[in-house]
Amino acid sequence: MAIQRVLVVDDDPLSREFLVDAISALGYQAEQASGPQEALAKAAGSAPDLVLSDLRMPGMDGIELTEALRKEHAELPVVLVTAHGTIENAVRAMRLGAADFLLKPCTPETIELVIARVARTLQLERENEYLRRELAGGENPEIVAQSPCMLETLRSAARIARSKGTVLITGESGTGKERIAHYIHRNSPRNGGPLIRVNCAALSEQLLESELFGHERGAFTGAHRTRAGRFELADGGTLMLDEIGEISTALQSKLLRVLEEEEFERVGGTVTMKVDVRVIATTNRDLPNEVAENRFREDLYYRLHVLPLEIAPLRERAQDILPLAEHFLAHYAGADGRPAPRFSREATERLEQWSWPGNVRELENVIQRAVVLVQGDTIEADDLAFGPAVVVREPAPFDPLRDDKAERERELSPRLANLAMADIERVAILATLKCTGNNKTEAARRLGLTARTLSNKLKLWRSTGLPV
Repeated sequence: MAIQRVLVVDDDPLSREFLVDAISALGYQAEQASGPQEALAKAAGSAPDLVLSDLRMPGMDGIELTEALRKEHAELPVVLVTAHGTIENAVRAMRLGAADFLLKPCTPETIELVIARVARTLQLERENEYLRRELAGGENPEIVAQSPCMLETLRSAARIARSKGTVLITGESGTGKERIAHYIHRNSPRNGGPLIRVNCAALSEQLLESELFGHERGAFTGAHRTRAGRFELADGGTLMLDEIGEISTALQSKLLRVLEEEEFERVGGTVTMKVDVRVIATTNRDLPNEVAENRFREDLYYRLHVLPLEIAPLRERAQDILPLAEHFLAHYAGADGRPAPRFSREATERLEQWSWPGNVRELENVIQRAVVLVQGDTIEADDLAFGPAVVVREPAPFDPLRDDKAERERELSPRLANLAMADIERVAILATLKCTGNNKTEAARRLGLTARTLSNKLKLWRSTGLPV
């Protein structure tokens, strides 16, 4: 619900009492102010979701109050109520920022209608603002799948979509977890509502809490106005929590409450907000292991794990590689306004041989780069900017840490040719971690790194979508 708190402003006690009683009977939380100055003071302390104000008041009328409120709370809707309604007053009020206009005597039915209309307008404005930001990022939720395992995943997703239960989508980075979340929302009874996304890994704890639950004006430094959170934006729809395994334990407890009780308070607020939201969470982490290591709450894990769905890595669904490559080829060539080039036989073989450690995201990046750089109408193997497939395929057994340095260099040289230094470093670190059984302290010692440096590199790779 976009509107829950309504501030009634009227200098007439009887009229004010009637409006407060009617609004409370409709299920909203009603506050009251006997005049504009008291209303401004209450809005400064904790801005309401809607102001319902009399037009004619001594000292400052409703239109002047609307102007004053909008200077400090630009998004706060104001509905003006008057017994002196004229077309001129209505037009003037709307031009100066009033959200709507009511004539006395008001009935509870007309009040309910106006509040619902303002709430819907406010929700659409917030959704449009969010969608503009998402579209600016070039989001394309289409799914291309031919492999049996991915087709079965889509069938499971379609069945899951029909329920209201919380969904937990797991899989390596870049496998398409976000695409599946879009697919579930589009095929659900909530497809008429918004799909709101939060990247939990991209924000600090304080910023993430504000993004999820919103905040009141003055809740922290820089909170210059009251702001709705993503749970409010997703009311009646779906909220996707991307990389849920990255949130702090303090936030985990607050998230658990929302999932169980469907209510929360904005940061710095005291009023409880009720929402109807379906949550889809995604992660590339092993959450059972995180639970065992006391980094993730067990009760939250089971609350999320109602409808689990695992996305296989691209190397396990090789039948999807070429269809996906062709799809990205057509998409990026079309974006450049030119015919799509074709893949040579050697390029096709190279695509099929690579094991795609970065999964579909890596494939998309490789094709996009090739479309930009290719000369002519054919993409050759050399136009695909990744190293020889043998680097990521299981190589002939060898120990990268053995003492025979000359022999080690002879084996490594052809495998590392044409790789960027950053890729060589990553191969060496991951190979050493494998040899040490993922013992980071021992791996750091063998590589001549500090444990903190190694940990920071792993964290950076995770944040950029590279599997570790």
